Amino acid sequence: MKIIGKYPIEVFGFDYENTTESCKLARKQQYCKYIKGTCVKPRKSEPQRKVGICSLGSTVNKSKEIHPVIICPQRFKEESMFETIRQKYLTHWNNVKWIQEVNIGVGGNVDYVAVEVDEYDRVIDFLCVEIQAAGTTGTPYPYVNDLIEYGKYTNTNKPSYGINWANEFTKTMMQQAYKKGKIVESWNRKIVFVIQDLAIEYMQATSDCSLLTDYNRDYPVDFCSFTLLWSQDVGQWYLSFDKIRSTTIDGINRIIGGANVSEYPTVQEFICNIVKKGIADGILSNNSYTRSLCEIL
Repeated sequence: MKIIGKYPIEVFGFDYENTTESCKLARKQQYCKYIKGTCVKPRKSEPQRKVGICSLGSTVNKSKEIHPVIICPQRFKEESMFETIRQKYLTHWNNVKWIQEVNIGVGGNVDYVAVEVDEYDRVIDFLCVEIQAAGTTGTPYPYVNDLIEYGKYTNTNKPSYGINWANEFTKTMMQQAYKKGKIVESWNRKIVFVIQDLAIEYMQATSDCSLLTDYNRDYPVDFCSFTLLWSQDVGQWYLSFDKIRSTTIDGINRIIGGANVSEYPTVQEFICNIVKKGIADGILSNNSYTRSLCEIL
């Protein structure tokens, strides 16, 4: 594995250390090779400028090891991702086509629907597929400025950033899994969420995943995870299939609910937290009577 730091790893589809002419042109034109067009993620303060960051270095679950974390859903759109879905779910289909942003009623839109059609393009069968990437807190964009202006990262101070794991996966994705999962379950179908293996690692460390199992064809919600690996031979990052995990709507509810009951704090432990924070904020007095509720010193 390539050693990386806490900075953008892939920018406009290329490794940050790539100095080829095609890479320079992509940065200049703000071109995304995964959608074969201009990057669709603008800066809020400058809409005409595209963020261009596909993945960046960060830790997960308070580990010190830095991994490449995908923060743009377009990054998953490698041919290998689509081929994996074909191999794992659609081997019995004869003619497969992909349709984007299909309305599913009260559930909103589905990112992709794989459809099997006959010679007249009549739909015979379908599979719903959602793509979920991580999101950031703070901004890593100054690094992109460096690459465009200098062709490398400089040593100047840059604002810090983090990964908002909870918002993207425990909140956003799970709400989608619940709403859309209930719909496809009523059809006796599946919905597949394409995510990074690091997201699964985060979920298992912070939520009740007791009903998340190995692949089960009868469960309505699947999480198909991929690992982002480095190829020294071609000098680029690529997706590698990791695993498929399945769950029920009850399983989604448990994940949304957070940690397992066995990990809940006791009333006394929570009172200790109240005392610590109250003293730290200057709201509670730091005296022996207060501390007697919880030994914190």
